[in-house]
Amino acid sequence: MSEHHIKKLLILRHAKAAWPLGVDDHERPLAQRGHNEAPLIGRWMVEQGHIPDFILCSSALRTRQTCTWICNELGDKAPTPMLSDGIYEASATQVLSEINQLPDTITSLLVISHMPAVQNLAMRLASVESDEESVMDMATHYPTSGLTVFEHEKSWAELDGRDAKLTRFVVRR
Repeated sequence: MSEHHIKKLLILRHAKAAWPLGVDDHERPLAQRGHNEAPLIGRWMVEQGHIPDFILCSSALRTRQTCTWICNELGDKAPTPMLSDGIYEASATQVLSEINQLPDTITSLLVISHMPAVQNLAMRLASVESDEESVMDMATHYPTSGLTVFEHEKSWAELDGRDAKLTRFVVRR
């Protein structure tokens, strides 16, 4: 891959959510553990230079709260997130469809969503050039705040299957 054409795709499962009685799934908040772990992922992103220029975030409360913690860590480099009802309770194909509609002016994209879509999408996109240990880790256990880092040279519209190099799978607690 030639560096000047490389795009980054970061796929994040929201931080640990609570299960309060009588609360609709869409409105479930983060648990205290989630409030503790979400900033750690944001900090890691800053330390590693994985600063997104666009964030696509599920409209569910727990993903919005995760996004807020991430953006706090990104500081003035944080883009304004785009909230999407379409990636809440979505399949990997539906999430990918939203990604496919994004403009190619975006060079680094963070998607914050839910299981099983995040894991299924990451599995679908991982090319044969991917880091084997990261693929195995992500395939066997995709915990809350799990972050998959991909690189690819395609336009967002062309991204489909086995065409993004998984470079890192990160879990911070």
